Amino acid sequence: MRICREGDLWPRGLIIPCRSLEDAIEIGNGVAYGLSSSIYTRDVNRAFQALRDMETGIFYVNAPTIGAETHLPFGGTKQTGNGHREAATAALDFYSEWKAVYVDYSDRLQRAQIDT
Repeated sequence: MRICREGDLWPRGLIIPCRSLEDAIEIGNGVAYGLSSSIYTRDVNRAFQALRDMETGIFYVNAPTIGAETHLPFGGTKQTGNGHREAATAALDFYSEWKAVYVDYSDRLQRAQIDT
């Protein structure tokens, strides 16, 4: 269906019949976008199976896909987003260059090895 293939970000609610969880995952992964997805279930094993297999940037269990989790490193997969996870603490890695620093405050020259 055209409505499932287009990547504009307007709210939509679709119900697509499927035969099993595996079928639902195949249908969900069959689109070119992967911003977010969710599953409603009481079976934690099925929830973790869907979590592992769904190709989305964020995955919800028993919650709607609101896609506004500013406290999480968030971004879509496939043709959604830019491929970066630049929110929350992931922004430190994205926008920073790490440097290791050692400071000796003893006011004397340290030697790498001690002569005996």
